[in-house]
Amino acid sequence: MWANVLIFLGGMLICAILMVPLLMVMRRDQERRARVTRRRIADAERLAELGTMTGGLAHEIKNPLSTLSLNAQLLAEDIGELDLPADARQRIIRRTESLRRESDRLKGILTDFLQFAGRIRLDPEPHDLNVLVDELVDFFLPQALAVGVQLRTTLARQPTIARVDSALFKQALLNLLINAAQALETMPANSDRVRELMIRVEPASSHSPAMHAVHVTDTGPGIPAEHLSSIFQPYFTTRKGGTGLGLATTRRIIEEHQGSIEVHTEPGRGTDFLIRLPAAASADPSHRG
Repeated sequence: MWANVLIFLGGMLICAILMVPLLMVMRRDQERRARVTRRRIADAERLAELGTMTGGLAHEIKNPLSTLSLNAQLLAEDIGELDLPADARQRIIRRTESLRRESDRLKGILTDFLQFAGRIRLDPEPHDLNVLVDELVDFFLPQALAVGVQLRTTLARQPTIARVDSALFKQALLNLLINAAQALETMPANSDRVRELMIRVEPASSHSPAMHAVHVTDTGPGIPAEHLSSIFQPYFTTRKGGTGLGLATTRRIIEEHQGSIEVHTEPGRGTDFLIRLPAAASADPSHRG
């Protein structure tokens, strides 16, 4: 009997001895995780503070730029009325116009930055995507025609209801239209291919019962394979003068709506951006936009 007791106590002692290193490892792991958590919280707080400071700085810069641009325009008008030699007058006017253009460009960069970096506050309501797309196409049509782009729209045959913030959804889609039109502009003037931009709305179906789809497809030069992994990254652009925030902002807006965006491209043939948004029932059957 005593032998069994001694064996039991010996076994317990051995287990205790073996458990000590394990407990020490577990404790160190807990301490490491706690340090990582504290560091992440501190990093998040610093990033939030930096974001607030950067946004405030951008606002402070944007306002003087607006004043600078306006005064450059007024200065050019006043110079035009001065009694100066024609060549001197034109030279000064060109310089003031260059000043105004650069001021407007910087203001545009700041506007894009503030839109991307700022917090997105959604005000989602049931909307028919057909109606929103149709309204946006009507707005964008003159801009497309001005650069020789044919715009075609294919709407769904039935209401395609999604809970979206209509203004932000239109902004996301407009970024895609502008991006596509700019890609089409790069096509050679003697090309025999039609500069065409197509927007198609597809309602949820048996293949995708919970998601509506919106396609923005162009017949442009396509996207090189080496750029595909970067096009949605902030500040990535291959266009001179571009901010590289349009597609990044579009993805952020769509993902805030619990949707997704993907791209399919074929160099030399064109690109298709596909937006998917959760389908929703309309609170009012007659509500279409």
